[in-house]
Amino acid sequence: MLQHTLTRLLPLGLILGTTVAQEAAPKPDTKPQELPEMVISSQKIGRDLLNAPISATVADQAFLEQAAIRNVQDAAIYAPNTFLNQFSARKLSNPFFRGVAGSPLNPGVTTFFDGVPQLNGNSSSLELLDVEQIDFIRGPQGALFGRNTVGGLINVTSRRPSLDSFGGEIETTFGNYNSYDVRGRVTTPLIQDQLGFSFAGGYNERDGFTDDTVSGTDIDNRSAYFGKAQFLWTPSDELEVRLIIAGESSRDGDYALNNLAALRSNPRQSGRSFLGYVERDVLMPTLQITYHADAFDFTSTTGFVWWETTDFTDVDYNPFNIASRFNTEKMASFTQEFRFSNPASSPVSLSESATLAWQAGLFFFHSDYDQSVYNDVNPPLSPIPATFRSGNTANLTDWGLGLYAQGTLTLWEKLDLTLGVRWDHEDKEADLGSYTVPAFGPPGRRMLENSFSQVTPQASIAYHITPDALAYASFSGGYKAGGFNAIGDPSYDEETSWNYEIGVKGRILDGDLRFGLAAFYTDWQDLQLNQLLTPTQFFIANAGDATAMGIELDLAYQVCKNFSLFGSASWQDSEFGSNAIDSGASVANNTLPYAPDYNVTVGTQLDFPVTEQVSLYARADVQFIGTFNYTPQNSFGQDAYTIANFRLGVRGKKWFTEAFVNNAFDTEYIPIAFGGSAATAFGESGAPATFGVRTGIKF
Repeated sequence: MLQHTLTRLLPLGLILGTTVAQEAAPKPDTKPQELPEMVISSQKIGRDLLNAPISATVADQAFLEQAAIRNVQDAAIYAPNTFLNQFSARKLSNPFFRGVAGSPLNPGVTTFFDGVPQLNGNSSSLELLDVEQIDFIRGPQGALFGRNTVGGLINVTSRRPSLDSFGGEIETTFGNYNSYDVRGRVTTPLIQDQLGFSFAGGYNERDGFTDDTVSGTDIDNRSAYFGKAQFLWTPSDELEVRLIIAGESSRDGDYALNNLAALRSNPRQSGRSFLGYVERDVLMPTLQITYHADAFDFTSTTGFVWWETTDFTDVDYNPFNIASRFNTEKMASFTQEFRFSNPASSPVSLSESATLAWQAGLFFFHSDYDQSVYNDVNPPLSPIPATFRSGNTANLTDWGLGLYAQGTLTLWEKLDLTLGVRWDHEDKEADLGSYTVPAFGPPGRRMLENSFSQVTPQASIAYHITPDALAYASFSGGYKAGGFNAIGDPSYDEETSWNYEIGVKGRILDGDLRFGLAAFYTDWQDLQLNQLLTPTQFFIANAGDATAMGIELDLAYQVCKNFSLFGSASWQDSEFGSNAIDSGASVANNTLPYAPDYNVTVGTQLDFPVTEQVSLYARADVQFIGTFNYTPQNSFGQDAYTIANFRLGVRGKKWFTEAFVNNAFDTEYIPIAFGGSAATAFGESGAPATFGVRTGIKF
């Protein structure tokens, strides 16, 4: 019945929606409206998207509000060749760009919040609160960003507090699965035009999507508090100081895992002898200082990230208490970056026909990571209670230093020649322990240390065909240091990547159609992979070499003032090299895991003014995800599937109300799974159809 009703509404849904609580739309106008300029928010790139010789997707504040995007995974569907591998418990999130990722302990795609890199994946998937923009930048970015950007990076930028006026907003969402979300923001000047303040906060919760067949209750419920406070001080035109303090406390249910074959037959069901939990607390203060001198700009970004997680889970996925796992992790990291550059929008004039834009910087970090994990195994159906416990502890300390420089020579306002290079050095130490209960000998302990250094270059040539069209070719390197594991092989070596790319981007049709097209070839050496040790424990090992090639397309078309179309499409072909090994077995020429062969997203939005004060709006987003494999062995995977989301609402000048449905046709799919074979694999079902009502006001 639901599918029949939604099918009838599909033509209406395919005429898409508008932005949250935006000013009332003008009267209908068939004259095209030029798309706004999109600027990459990272200061190191800091240029118009259409003038940057890279493949990137930018989601600005209006777009984030239109789609009600709440986390990075929601935004990632609009970026080509991007796949976020995320468990139901939000602490585990692993982005894949162009077929490559890493592990939470050593990411291959790093997420930056306000210029601060998340050195561990456990803090990379947070509620998006008071966010101005998200950039998905694909391809190695080692020359500017250094470590852990072999696949690319995700850059999240917060909204700035107001220096001249008071304002705010609040919105609530109610939906099925007892979902509830409330969030709000207030901003005000404390000293007019000099000191601004903002605070944003919220709470959300929902029941789980997966049922426990033993108790009849849900397994993977969620709840979280989150907040962000900011101070912005501008005592003069030359100096700006900004303090951002963000945090989140989430209390999630257990992982929604079950045998893969059982999930295919009975989606979103699993049997548990007890219900586990996953808890996470994150705190991130950031200090940004910007100084504008006559000859240069100086920026300082100081970041501290602290997080702690605890998870207790039933790992046999049946009614008998055979095996359980208890895991605690915590990490504190400090990062400091100093960056000098030419004054913004003022490159150095070398002659009448040549200018130079330059930047150079120093980056330092220190991190301290601790883990304590144990697995309990009980003899099944034994009349005598007995438990065997195996445990591991790990303390990993890491510090590093990076130096980088980049210059762009522009000739005749037509030709851009860019050259950049970065040197990174890291020292790592590990204190690794192991034990059993009952004890089968003394506890084990290993003290390890190693250091890694690498130089990563970047070069590009770009030609401005017209003021609104750019063609480019680029070469760039990426780097991930080696490190240590708490279990399995004690250490692994560094990974490097080289990317070759050509592209064209620009505007046509009087600026109403924005496009970006790129083709790439990437070569990885000593690829680091998460490899399976036990059904619940992984370790990092070098799997050998790998390559990927593909095409990426981004489009946005402003048909008229009240009607727009957008979309992205990508194709990729990735494979391991002839020397690739995973878990002791050859995976030569196999496809990389979680690398869909194609990914297409299409969307449309329409705003229909009813009166000068009230307008109707509608929005639709449809994503087509191609076939992909779960493991390097390619022994099992996910067939192609489609997800459709729709929104329909009404808004006035300062308010809005809308109804929505996500995964409207209740597509059944399994986005994540692992195991040695299809018969012994475990996975999680994707989110079912969810629907509800969202309303909000601005003041």
